[in-house]
Amino acid sequence: MSENKFSNRTDSANSIIKNHMIWSMGAGFIPVPIADLFAVSAIQLDMIRQMCKLYEVDFKQTEGKAVITALTGSGLARLGARAVKFIPGVGSILGGITMSVLSGASTFALGEVFKKHFETGGTFLDFDPGRLKNYYNEKFEKGKEMAAELQKKNETQAKTADASTAIDKLKDLVEMKQNGILTEEEFETMKKKIIES
Repeated sequence: MSENKFSNRTDSANSIIKNHMIWSMGAGFIPVPIADLFAVSAIQLDMIRQMCKLYEVDFKQTEGKAVITALTGSGLARLGARAVKFIPGVGSILGGITMSVLSGASTFALGEVFKKHFETGGTFLDFDPGRLKNYYNEKFEKGKEMAAELQKKNETQAKTADASTAIDKLKDLVEMKQNGILTEEEFETMKKKIIES
């Protein structure tokens, strides 16, 4: 295989992994315990299917599910995050944030394992989860950092969007006051509400 084709395929694999990582993070926010697990597992299975197609490896759904279970297992951290979701109110928010990062990290690590295996000519027939477990764990740690960074970036963008909206509203208020639509008192009251929100 030419180096250029190999590079393009690696780039495509990285794109598949990143997209599925983001989708898994979103599924991690599902407030219903167990439903989030099924959603993330379905996303991970789809990622493996797409990578099989990219690397021209026969996709086997049953084997794919078995590999996901063997590599990701039901780690204590994931169970702990799921248990937090049972706490009314706050539980679904805190558990969702934790589950979101862990789901993203798990999907990233799983994708990296399959990419490495397929790039060395591997198939489902010679896939050995025990041999690749350390590599999965290493990539899981890197995935946690990446997922937390993505989450922080999204929160920052949301805050920036909120600030821009508030500035636009304040500009509209100033304009309405200048045009005599609002009194000074109405202007101050509405301005205070916008700033407080």
